[in-house]
Amino acid sequence: MTATPTERWSDVLMGNYGVPPVTFVRGSGTELFDDAGNRYLDFLCGLAVTGLGHAHPRVAAALADQASTLLHVSNLFITEPQLEVAERLDRLIRSGTGSEANPAGGSGRILFQNSGAEANEAALKLARKFHGRGRHGVVAAFRSFHGRTMATLAATGQPEKHEPFQPIPEGFRHAAWNDLAAVEAALAPEVGAILLEPLQGEGGVNPADTAFLQGVRRLCDERGMLLIIDEVQTGLGRTGEWFGFQHAGIVPDVVTMAKGLGNGVPIGAVWATADVAAAFGPGDHGSTFAGQPLAAAGAREVLRIMEEMDAPRKARERGAELTVLLEAIPGVSSVRGLGLLLGVELDPAALVGRTAGEVARACLAAGLVVNGVTPTALRLAPPMTISSDELVEGVGILAGVLADGSAFDDGTTESGGHS
Repeated sequence: MTATPTERWSDVLMGNYGVPPVTFVRGSGTELFDDAGNRYLDFLCGLAVTGLGHAHPRVAAALADQASTLLHVSNLFITEPQLEVAERLDRLIRSGTGSEANPAGGSGRILFQNSGAEANEAALKLARKFHGRGRHGVVAAFRSFHGRTMATLAATGQPEKHEPFQPIPEGFRHAAWNDLAAVEAALAPEVGAILLEPLQGEGGVNPADTAFLQGVRRLCDERGMLLIIDEVQTGLGRTGEWFGFQHAGIVPDVVTMAKGLGNGVPIGAVWATADVAAAFGPGDHGSTFAGQPLAAAGAREVLRIMEEMDAPRKARERGAELTVLLEAIPGVSSVRGLGLLLGVELDPAALVGRTAGEVARACLAAGLVVNGVTPTALRLAPPMTISSDELVEGVGILAGVLADGSAFDDGTTESGGHS
């Protein structure tokens, strides 16, 4: 008898993701299809990755063309796709406030990486190199998520995630989210950087207050600290601006990104102002595969498409539609977030003693992909190419699941993370 995908998974793969309940074999736009032919609407986008939907024909064509042209030569040499990606990212990062507001004057600099965690790891190393010995400390927020490498885990403000891996790297402090006084109280002479998300994705879809980000920027200016903004989940149009920090009208010293940049192709990047970037010299940091031609060619086409379609505008418009639909569902107590990165807080009465993870599992069985980001909240991050009809259909599935408590099973859907 042939083993099932689930049995094969259990036999050969480590268990840190549990045993996934579905085997997906094909995707198109907002739709996914499993190995039994069942159709699903994807309102999670692989954890805010496939912002242009699945199997976008232009991205697929760009990847196929690059695969038959040049796959890899290492970063000891220039490859053409990198250049346009770097130039476009620099322009988009500086577009929210205008280049005249950039304290560095002129363009910043890009360092390619393979993922969000690697981008944050590189940013932390850059901050240490910039300041030198004695100012290695970093303040981050409680409930933040910055990755699963040892340094980014230490920066992540979720102590329960630290415990299995103690001792973790030292030098990291944490302060209450959206509390400027708490951030200031956490500062010490050795602190050289503050690391924040403009919206905490894994921490529960919690947007930063504009005044909070502006206040942190002032603190950094007053004390000579670097402001590092983690845009791994929020970048590239998803929040309704090209980058989440642009809602506050600030200019960070360092910006990290990944997820949506490749629409599923693993690629990340670090942007830094020219003076900060100059701290890295030859040999200070590197990666064999970072920014290699295949990934960069995919990212190049993704950015071209996003600019042509005005991705931030699409996220704002569809996000507003989705919010109205969600708020009308019995059992939804509130909706928070920005653009198309939303947290749906569920009424305890609608949960009937279950968790949001179990609601997500029931939604999956009914043909909708979401996940439980806290015990009481779902995370929704549909593609920016989603149609109004698909929004209505997906919200209808969620409403049906909430109306039928017997649809819940005993499983849970775990929150994902940068890798």
